Amino acid sequence: MLVLTRKVGESLKIGDDIELKILSVDGEQIKLGIDAPREIAIHRKEVYLAIEQENSAAAETSVDLLKFLKNNGEKS
Repeated sequence: MLVLTRKVGESLKIGDDIELKILSVDGEQIKLGIDAPREIAIHRKEVYLAIEQENSAAAETSVDLLKFLKNNGEKS
């Protein structure tokens, strides 16, 4: 993990297209501004993990449904 120190108003670049800017610091909270192309999805980590879990559950349900339909189709 890369650890950097930045002050309010300073920023850092990720590649050519993404810029993170420190907007404010209030106690233990930091407000970040993110400038990135629209096609790049940006989520808080807990939201990202929830989306990932929902996608995995949906994929598993689809596989189970296909197996069910296949097995019922063979019985006809």
